[in-house]
Amino acid sequence: MSHYQVVKGARDIFPDEMVQWKYVEEVVSRLAVTYGFSEIRTPVFEYTELFQRSIGASTDIVGKEMFSFQPDPGGRSITLRPEMTAGVMRAVLQKNLLAASPVQKLYYISELFRKERPQAGRQRQFSQFGAELLGASSPAAVAEVIIFMMHVFESLGLKGLRLRINTLGNRDDRQKYREALRAYLAPSFDRLDEASRERFEKNPLRILDSKNPEMQDIVAGAPKLRDYLSSDAVDDFEKVLAYLSGRGIDFQIDHLLVRGLDYYSYTAFEVTSSELGAQDALGGGGRYDSLALELGSPSEVPAAGFAVGMERLLIAMQKQGLFQQQAPEGPSVFVVVQQPEHFDRAFEIAGKLRRSGISTVIDLARRSMKAQLREANRMHAASALFVGGDELASGLYALKNLVSSSQETFSLDGVVTFLQQQTPVNGNLR
Repeated sequence: MSHYQVVKGARDIFPDEMVQWKYVEEVVSRLAVTYGFSEIRTPVFEYTELFQRSIGASTDIVGKEMFSFQPDPGGRSITLRPEMTAGVMRAVLQKNLLAASPVQKLYYISELFRKERPQAGRQRQFSQFGAELLGASSPAAVAEVIIFMMHVFESLGLKGLRLRINTLGNRDDRQKYREALRAYLAPSFDRLDEASRERFEKNPLRILDSKNPEMQDIVAGAPKLRDYLSSDAVDDFEKVLAYLSGRGIDFQIDHLLVRGLDYYSYTAFEVTSSELGAQDALGGGGRYDSLALELGSPSEVPAAGFAVGMERLLIAMQKQGLFQQQAPEGPSVFVVVQQPEHFDRAFEIAGKLRRSGISTVIDLARRSMKAQLREANRMHAASALFVGGDELASGLYALKNLVSSSQETFSLDGVVTFLQQQTPVNGNLR
């Protein structure tokens, strides 16, 4: 056993788990293409000021949770990305993609990093999938990202989800509301917990989102954001809801819902699962037209997006038994060497099968036939190809189906043809 252990807050993902991860990733990617989204990958680190400007200095992420460092004594501070939206917007602005096409629809499946207290579904290195729709923030655009997200959950078979949705209004609406909220909270300041006291001046809306029951009691009688919304914000929100209702998507309007990042405006939303306990959020997002301005753009860029935590999603799916039918994917064929002296020829045959696009395994440990077949079954191989002196002399090979136990005899070219009909060819290797 190694003296070294995985770093606290990170975890290894082993091959048996990867079957589940790949399944979810394939569903996400397939549906992203269906909705017209293209994949983007950005660096795992960015200049620290990108997140300070975009996420907001008053947020817990910037204040407490970022992994930041200086690569050299005179260098600018660099941060491992704690979220994806800022990096995607930075990339789009830097490449000037909106000049080529006024609407950019991008999705990602990425690793992120935050100084969290590790617990189930919350790690310091974690994964998200998400989407950003840039160049359009109409009610239809906002509804589309929500519909895409909910379609992923539906395709994965998840039940018991709750979509909470709210409108945060525009900047002027929120500024008026912040002042009213501070005035309401001021007499109760001494009763606020430490986190809420920190937020009182910087971002009092975050106090509404506190999970502390005592804070929830205090804000129960607070002024409602909806009473400070402009008519345009109300109309915009109602149109978003109408699009969702038209698609049969259930939602709950939650006037206390405020997302934890400063760049959100207008519609914000969150999806929770009853399977996740106190930390029940699977994902969420919203509209963020002003983010581009914070990053130096001369004008706003209409935008909306969402992100979903992969670890929490997998926990919810596991608890609902959604992976029970997800059988491990094994090789198409396991080459069984009958006599040790024929290993080199069998190795050549395995290479021919692979060049023909057939997933093939051969036992490099040169174990007995019985041990090889045991390994083939452990790997969930679909079939076994027997190679021995008789087969090499006659040019005819026994191919055994390891599921049905049926067996047929083919020439080597016949084996290739038969197996290619069973599985798709990967690449043009013939």
